[in-house]
Amino acid sequence: MRSLIYIERLFNRIADFLGWLSSILFILLLANVVYDVVMRYAFNDVSIGFQEMEWHLFSAVFLLGVPYALKAGGHVRVDVFYERLSVKARAVIDLIGTFVFLFPFCLLVAWFGIDFAKESYALGETSGDPGGLPYRWVIKSMIPISFFFMAVSGVGLVLHSLNKIFNPHLLYAKSTDSQE
Repeated sequence: MRSLIYIERLFNRIADFLGWLSSILFILLLANVVYDVVMRYAFNDVSIGFQEMEWHLFSAVFLLGVPYALKAGGHVRVDVFYERLSVKARAVIDLIGTFVFLFPFCLLVAWFGIDFAKESYALGETSGDPGGLPYRWVIKSMIPISFFFMAVSGVGLVLHSLNKIFNPHLLYAKSTDSQE
């Protein structure tokens, strides 16, 4: 059963990397907003490209940050009831929720998001505004990518839940588990 722990850690590393990448993108977003505000109010210069880059970066931060939030237990659930349950009961709820809600939703959005991004790429979609950003397909391709990684984080959550059920005696939960 220790192999489940090692496999879970592998999936958690992927989610941790996405959290790190999301934080780097957030810093870039912050720098972009500061630059845009300074240019607008100090120099009366507006750049449509920088304004569009703000929502591109915000989208990437959000879409890549959700798989990390899922791994870290920062996702939405009814904690009033959930926190009062035993560790095994919480693990069973996480398993059911992952298989019934998370996986179908992630796979559905990823599947249809691929066509959404492919269509944007095939059309050579760019910004509708003069001076806007080209290659709109790049940000649209973040949708299926992020939902694929949410499913990957869901696999990590499944492994974590199985470890809580089958390996409750191991102290790994104290050292590697940010969900407890």
